[in-house]
Amino acid sequence: MANVLFELISPERVLFSGEVKAVMLPATEGDMTVMAGHEPTMATLNPGIVVATDVQGHGHRAFVRGGFAEIGPDSVTLLVERALPPEELTRDKIDEEIVRLETTRDATQDSRVRREADFALSRLAQVRAALSF
Repeated sequence: MANVLFELISPERVLFSGEVKAVMLPATEGDMTVMAGHEPTMATLNPGIVVATDVQGHGHRAFVRGGFAEIGPDSVTLLVERALPPEELTRDKIDEEIVRLETTRDATQDSRVRREADFALSRLAQVRAALSF
C-alpha cells in the first residue's frame, strides 16, 4: 500500500511531518479520509480531531480549531489556526475555544457566520464528549 506525506502545521509549530497510510479530517463538507492516490482537493476544516495512521499502523491524534487542507495524490498538508495534541487538550482549553466561538457568534448579525459558529460549537461539544471531559 502506498503512503502519503502528511504535515500538520499551526502558526506556533509543526505538529506532525512524516509518511502515513491515511489521514481522517473534519472537513466542512463532511469528515473525510485521505489515502494515497486521492484526487487533488482543497478543503476547509471544522474544529475537530485529525487522526493520522502512520506506516506502522499507529494512530496520531490532534485537535484542530479550523484551517485548510491541501490534498494531493501523494501528500496532505493541513494549515490550521490552532492545533493541540490530546495530552495538551484540557477542559479549560476546550472551554476557551467555546467562549471564543460564542463571542464571535454573538457579536455578528451575519447569518452565515452565526451558522458556522453554531456548527463549530456543536463539533467542540463532540470533541469534549469524545475526550471524556
